[in-house]
Amino acid sequence: MSTTSTGTTSTGMTPAPAHVTVIGLGPMGRAMTGAFLDRGHHVTVWNRTPSRADALVARGAVLAATAEEALGASELVVLSLTDYDAVYAVLSGVAPAALAGRVLVNLTSDTPAKARAGAEWVAERGATQITGGVLVPPSGIGDPESSTLYSGPQSVFEAHRPTLEALTGTDYRGEDPGLAALLYQLNMVMFWTSLTSYWQAVAMADAHGLKAADILPLAVNALDLTRFLEFYTPRVDAGDHTGDVDRLAMGAASAEHVLHTATDAGVDGALPAAVLDLFKRGLAAGHGADSCSSLVEILKRSAT
Repeated sequence: MSTTSTGTTSTGMTPAPAHVTVIGLGPMGRAMTGAFLDRGHHVTVWNRTPSRADALVARGAVLAATAEEALGASELVVLSLTDYDAVYAVLSGVAPAALAGRVLVNLTSDTPAKARAGAEWVAERGATQITGGVLVPPSGIGDPESSTLYSGPQSVFEAHRPTLEALTGTDYRGEDPGLAALLYQLNMVMFWTSLTSYWQAVAMADAHGLKAADILPLAVNALDLTRFLEFYTPRVDAGDHTGDVDRLAMGAASAEHVLHTATDAGVDGALPAAVLDLFKRGLAAGHGADSCSSLVEILKRSAT
């Protein structure tokens, strides 16, 4: 079993250094390499722009001259690239034998379908893919309270879990290599939509002479949706969109007020207009007296 050099693993064993390769040295890849080094692991790195490795080499990482050389250095290979096209661009150029026997922990963001196809592609070359989705920015790497989603062959994941715990806490979700990618994208649709709504609010506040600091308490309160999520979750799972607490018609009126507040101030209204359009689609489908949660049913169908 691969292990780490300090602290204890989730199994309670005292860990020891492991050999790890990291391919891709953007901000996330550099943070992960640093975390592995902090735990005393032997880390080999490769990046198309070698200079990104300079600070890591100074800390003890070994810079491979080629991707093939990097693969040959370790059984455990962590991929941190932009998307699966970038993964293929790197791995297609190496001899198939260089992949044989490797465990590729693919932390590259892409769709569940591409994650499954990628797992098949590496399996055809004698390797095993563990798909991952990191739920924190680079600054959260190395913090055991942070979390990364994983899916793929459980026995392979468990064998390397102690090493991967150098990065974040581990959240294994099952054998399907596409599952971690799916859950990661579900996380990101909520993250980006929520954060974009904050940028919208900041722009609207600025148009009225307010600073981001002026609306920070309001933003923190508005974006803490815990009580709403806990209320709606059992109802949505039961298919219950009863309009006893809220009604879509009132939500649509509110969304229209938001749009007008933005455009009246000369602020771009594309985001609130998109929200209002969704509400109007719900009204057109006859959900005006139902809960706003009925928009789930609208979103299940692609807009024409």
